[in-house]
Amino acid sequence: MKCPKCGDNNCQIINETTTKGKDFSAGKGCCGALLLGPIGILCGACGKGKQIRTTSYWVCSQCGYKFKA
Repeated sequence: MKCPKCGDNNCQIINETTTKGKDFSAGKGCCGALLLGPIGILCGACGKGKQIRTTSYWVCSQCGYKFKA
């Protein structure tokens, strides 16, 4: 890939992952532990509100410019 800013051919792709929302609910974990025992703690780790987003872009090694292909 060629950098649109400086024209260098030494660019690499970067994948950036961001998460948003709750990952673990202590309330669900405690209720699950009371109802189902130790395995019920996993009920709090279901991550229903969690959103994962991945963004890919190129970075020029020469000038540091970030761009999408």
